[in-house]
Amino acid sequence: MPELPDVETFRRYLNATALHQVIARSEITDKRMLHGISAETLQERLNGRRFESTCRHGKYLFTELDEHGWLLLHFGMTGELHYGKTESGDPKYVSLLVRFDNDYTLAYCNKRRLGRIGLTDDPKAFIQDEGLGIDALDEALDADRFVDLLADRRGMLKPALMDQQCIAGIGNIYLDEILFQAGLHPGLKMEQLDEKSLRRLHRTMRRVLRVAIRHQARVDELPRAYLLPHREAGGSCPRCGGTIRKQTISGRSSYFCPTCQQKARH
Repeated sequence: MPELPDVETFRRYLNATALHQVIARSEITDKRMLHGISAETLQERLNGRRFESTCRHGKYLFTELDEHGWLLLHFGMTGELHYGKTESGDPKYVSLLVRFDNDYTLAYCNKRRLGRIGLTDDPKAFIQDEGLGIDALDEALDADRFVDLLADRRGMLKPALMDQQCIAGIGNIYLDEILFQAGLHPGLKMEQLDEKSLRRLHRTMRRVLRVAIRHQARVDELPRAYLLPHREAGGSCPRCGGTIRKQTISGRSSYFCPTCQQKARH
């Protein structure tokens, strides 16, 4: 599932390929992906325009048009972007296809059709209306604010960190890595974490997300000491060599090393 590192990689990819080109025409091949706008209106707003800049918040990508606001994309479970020559053919599972006047296309593809395509006049207003929390890599999310956001939370650690209304961008996969690197068991409860643990968790979260972005969210290229390349039940822990376990926690599959990740804290 595309999470913050994936969407940031998509943003940089779009910047490197599709900015400042005239959109000759756009095609919506799956109207079920549209939210709050008709296919006709979206095409009208896109055709003849240019993408001028991008920004990201959590798992949302926003692309500024030279007129009429911003295209917004959420990638759901399987979304991705493809840019290429028209003559090479369209990729599979296209929901939105943007054809530029230089014979290149930008395709938003989504195999499971669980994403979102729309327009907004103002990303900040959209973020507020959606009730999204602060982005996990926002410079304003320092250790003090992180502790303030989580110190009074109750219940399980994992769903608290995946709550997009608290902190936006972290999903199940990268949270497994963050908890592994922090040495915290995914089954911990929030009340088991003291301030020192939360500050360590904040440092680890920022580091893991930045490392993943640096490796363009390619799991197989992450450092050897990372869990994700070994993230399967029965796999070998890259730190101690023990056996990785799988456990359903708050309805989500969690992978962890029971030796390296503490189950209880005092």
